[in-house]
Amino acid sequence: MESRPLPGAEALYHGAPCGLLLAASDGLIVSVNETACRWLGYTPVELESRLRWPDLLTVGGRIFHQTHLAPLLRMQGSVAEVKLDLRHKAGHTLPMMMNAVERGAGVDMMLHVALFIAEDRHKYERELLLERRRAEEIARFAEQMMGIVSHDLRNPLNVIVMSTFVLERAELTAPQRTVLSRITQSARHAQRLINDLLDFTQTQLGKGLSLHASQLALHEVVAEAVASLRIAFPQHRIEHVARGEGACRADGDRIAQLIGNLIGNAAAYGDRGLPITVTSSVSGGECEIAVHNHGPAIPADLQPRLFEPMVRGAQHSSGGVGLGLYIVRQIAKAHGGEVSVASADPAGTTFTVRLPAS
Repeated sequence: MESRPLPGAEALYHGAPCGLLLAASDGLIVSVNETACRWLGYTPVELESRLRWPDLLTVGGRIFHQTHLAPLLRMQGSVAEVKLDLRHKAGHTLPMMMNAVERGAGVDMMLHVALFIAEDRHKYERELLLERRRAEEIARFAEQMMGIVSHDLRNPLNVIVMSTFVLERAELTAPQRTVLSRITQSARHAQRLINDLLDFTQTQLGKGLSLHASQLALHEVVAEAVASLRIAFPQHRIEHVARGEGACRADGDRIAQLIGNLIGNAAAYGDRGLPITVTSSVSGGECEIAVHNHGPAIPADLQPRLFEPMVRGAQHSSGGVGLGLYIVRQIAKAHGGEVSVASADPAGTTFTVRLPAS
């Protein structure tokens, strides 16, 4: 009996009865087979070298990936039968089981992912409403717990920060001052993350951000924020440019938080050898705050999604949870304003926040 010729490797790869994708160490999708593309509604061109594979997950899936899945992969090198919800291009979710293996090390590490539909299509559609209600209940509970935990973490962090202020006045050796500086920077970074998590919780619960607006001198508020951030980011040169009259009605603390998030983003992704420039201006009944950094342009396909929660640059990891720009947009919206981004080579990247002056 004559044996039939076997299909080639490429035909086996694209025709596999499971979704297959290959991702680089930063999560950027390098290759994806036709089965995965068909299930998710994309073409290979839309995915390969354009998206990180966690971008295909829901918001809850991204949180789970960052807090549980990624650390587990680093520890044991593989995971099996993990249930995740992936987003179809059309917007609905697909329940899938995932197996993943990391091969290589450092920048040469590659992530091999196999995806399987968790339920048949008809069963999924019948149970969609019930699952959505369950997911909403779990999300509400998780958000409430996040708020409680964030509040409980604030108090000890405040004690740490206040203690560093006291220690800075003491006579310390150079190595001791270096250690104290690291403690201060880490505590302030943790405070910013907690503030972002609390604000994210408020927005997800439908409460919106709290504001305490008053008449203020915008340039002075921005200058104070920049002076504080120069201490938080000692390796970066941060410049402030003030233009026009500075009278504005806004929440000064929220403006400082907004600037902190934008400068933190610029410090994470910009060129450290060139300055970060913060420009504040008031004219024509509008307040404007712009933060510019030099460095590689943000990919055009990523720019529309930058202000969504849990979205970060494809080529970098800032050590945050991807809420900074989302909070910036929420602060702008709470003031009745908006935020936009312009990024191109070689001009660099500028985030601009526009608020009504009154």
